[in-house]
Amino acid sequence: MSRALRWYDKITINIYWFALNARSQTLSPLVIPLLVQQFVGEELKGSALGNIRLWALMTAVLVQALMGILSDRSTFRLGRRRPFILIGTLGEIIVFALIGFAASMEGLTGYAVLFGLYILSAIASNTAHAATQGLIPDLVPDSQRGRYSGIKALLELPLPLVLVSLVIGKLVSAGNLWAGLITLMVVMVICAALAMLVPEQEQEKVPFALDWSPFLRLLVMTAVFTLLIIGMGTFVRWFMQLPLDLPLGLWHAAAAFVGILAMTVAIGAGVLASLRIGVGKDIQYLPSFKWWVVNRLAFLTASTNIATFLLFFLQERFSEFQGERAAGPAAIIAMFVGVFILLTAVPSGWLADRFGKKPLIVIAGLLGAGGITLIVLVSSMTAIYIGGSIVGAGIGLFYSANWALGTEIVPREQAGRFLGLSNLAGAGAGAIGAYIGGPIADALGYTLIIGIYGFLFLISILALLGVQEKRPEPV
Repeated sequence: MSRALRWYDKITINIYWFALNARSQTLSPLVIPLLVQQFVGEELKGSALGNIRLWALMTAVLVQALMGILSDRSTFRLGRRRPFILIGTLGEIIVFALIGFAASMEGLTGYAVLFGLYILSAIASNTAHAATQGLIPDLVPDSQRGRYSGIKALLELPLPLVLVSLVIGKLVSAGNLWAGLITLMVVMVICAALAMLVPEQEQEKVPFALDWSPFLRLLVMTAVFTLLIIGMGTFVRWFMQLPLDLPLGLWHAAAAFVGILAMTVAIGAGVLASLRIGVGKDIQYLPSFKWWVVNRLAFLTASTNIATFLLFFLQERFSEFQGERAAGPAAIIAMFVGVFILLTAVPSGWLADRFGKKPLIVIAGLLGAGGITLIVLVSSMTAIYIGGSIVGAGIGLFYSANWALGTEIVPREQAGRFLGLSNLAGAGAGAIGAYIGGPIADALGYTLIIGIYGFLFLISILALLGVQEKRPEPV
């Protein structure tokens, strides 16, 4: 570092997390779904959104890993990480402006342009993301990392949700997409400018030789995972086109079963194949780790994709929320979820230490399923706000307890390696749920697909049967 840490460095080191999550909460649940709907129409919007999400998320996995390697070895005069944050921000500003212009396009041409721009946004965002996550390990001593991580959590989750809910969501809902995008651009510029005040200095020499083998393994893992998702998505599309003469209720049940089966196969096979490539044959001696990743991927597939399709669900259930008018209530629901994530995530660490991690993860899955049941069965905004809050409480419990369980069961001497492999679950979750679920939603509606995601919360609980946890010491 160029100097000793000061009180405001807690903000400058973490401020770009605010920008990254304001970006994700604006694009993924609001801007991209609305533009996809505008370009492809009502009949194919679920499949089209799933397709764009699949390729953007898989791109994100690879770019983040690549930029992490490059920033580790960078010798820029501006510092090790700050140049990547600056480059990523400039790229995002250009992409956001182009998305604003693309919004005036029509048809498949507009969709193709949006597809390319969203991929570019994933590249720019993850260039900055990879660098941002290196700041605390680079600059903060072990004795202060808890305090810095607490500020990170505040800037990463609840505050961006408040901004999107109360400002950007209302602008988009009123039909003023440009104002929403410009607001996001201003936020990213301000956050990047503050991040440039981080006390980072030039790295005089490359700290280690370049080893491409971890990245190449990740490339193969991502390719295999993507092919599995595409395969299951193709199976679902084939089934949905079968000329089956079934009563509507039985047709819904059959489609739900096929959707759950396809997602479960993609989750299970994706985890097993990825870990086999990333770890090798030794993974067979770590059954708890395999099932922990399955639990994590199943839960995140549900929670991530509820947000992805929430706007379309609101349009389907409420006639007054057609088009961009659904963006406002979707953003408010996201804020309720974020607040309850924060409320339960804080005490969940203490609860996990006292009562065990697995019981909390079970409760998290039950809360997720229960909240979705309320949302699906009761057709009122009040019920959706309450259901969203219940789901948020479950997500908050899950994030702390599941990660604590993972750190306990991985081999201590290889914790970084194994926990790093689990990062594929984050991107895989969004890809599995959106790509496989989109065709079902197009054919039978978004209430059904939200219900399928609710069932995946229960699937995540079943995966815990294969996980052995150390019993907490009696107090």
